[in-house]
Amino acid sequence: MSASSVVLFDELPTAGHKKVAIATLNRPEVLNGLSLAMCEKLDRQLRHWELDNSIALVILNASGNRAFCAGGDLHSLYHSIRENVSGRPWDNDYAREFFAKEYRLDYLIHTYSKPVLCWGNGIIMGGGVGLMMGASHRVVTETTRYAMPEIKIGIFPDVGGSWMLSRLPEGVGMFLALTGAQLGASDCRHLGLADYFLRSDGFDAMLAAIQARSWSGERPEDDIRLHQTLQDLRDDIPLASGPLQANQGLINEYCRGPDFEAICNNVAQWAEHEDEWLATAAKTFIEGSPGSARLGYTLQKMASVLSLADVFRLEYVVALQCVSMGDFKEGVRALLVDKDKQPAWNPATIAGASHEWVQRFFVAPWPEGSSHPLADLGKGRLWSLPEYL
Repeated sequence: MSASSVVLFDELPTAGHKKVAIATLNRPEVLNGLSLAMCEKLDRQLRHWELDNSIALVILNASGNRAFCAGGDLHSLYHSIRENVSGRPWDNDYAREFFAKEYRLDYLIHTYSKPVLCWGNGIIMGGGVGLMMGASHRVVTETTRYAMPEIKIGIFPDVGGSWMLSRLPEGVGMFLALTGAQLGASDCRHLGLADYFLRSDGFDAMLAAIQARSWSGERPEDDIRLHQTLQDLRDDIPLASGPLQANQGLINEYCRGPDFEAICNNVAQWAEHEDEWLATAAKTFIEGSPGSARLGYTLQKMASVLSLADVFRLEYVVALQCVSMGDFKEGVRALLVDKDKQPAWNPATIAGASHEWVQRFFVAPWPEGSSHPLADLGKGRLWSLPEYL
């Protein structure tokens, strides 16, 4: 597939003089995994639509029925690590550019001046969560499988995931980072990660209803109109409680607090739990990267007091360090390249992933005298690395 077709763009008329714009991720053969080319095209087109007065709102959609977006383009990142002969994080040109473009795109969606509707059908993981998280109107379906499973590949919940998870009910964000547990539509709605539930075959009806309306081009009014449109389409059958809701009391109690190793021990003990969802989550944690667990924990603690822009700046530093010296290369090799599912994690134990060990990931990787590549993100004060260590 050529770079020009990895994202499709369309503009459709509505009942008034405004149009609805649609951006469709178009790599269904890899579950719409987010590549550098996709980030560049999306960023460029979204900025164009934001300045176009004829566009009232934007819809983020995806080709195929299996996934909205299952994450980032891990194979390209893996190859960039192998080609980086120096091993220094700043010498990995692809990783530097990919994370900068991806995080800028995600931040743009969070701060977009027009309504953004994300059709969250199927798998939504990693980079897909980053795209959906900032949308003003987030729709899930009965096929939604929402997760941040980075512990399986030796990295951490990025794309603003540290910011999002740290703001969930106490203990829940830590549990999700440690286990990569999948959430369905009901749990996404319960946690405020989605706003509406529609059936997976309802996209065309939703689009027709949007086109049938007249849009003002004024943000508050159009937000309300889009909300009313989605509310009118919703199924009156209530969603059954999801597995996270069923286990939230346990998670709140045992996954909170300042003792990282105690939280890890608590999660590991659920591997034989009678609840299959909880047991699966615990087994994923046990098999996952101890270093990723520590990174997820540390980042959530830091992100809880930072602005969104500052969190993206923080995650950028850690992401580059991860692709240089962390478990990411080994995790991708074991899961996606050799597919032996036998990663040799380093450190191999939770005890080895200490507070002292994790500090190396928060060292600015760029040459002395250079500025942060995301220094201009947001309007708040610029973030300084030493202040948060």
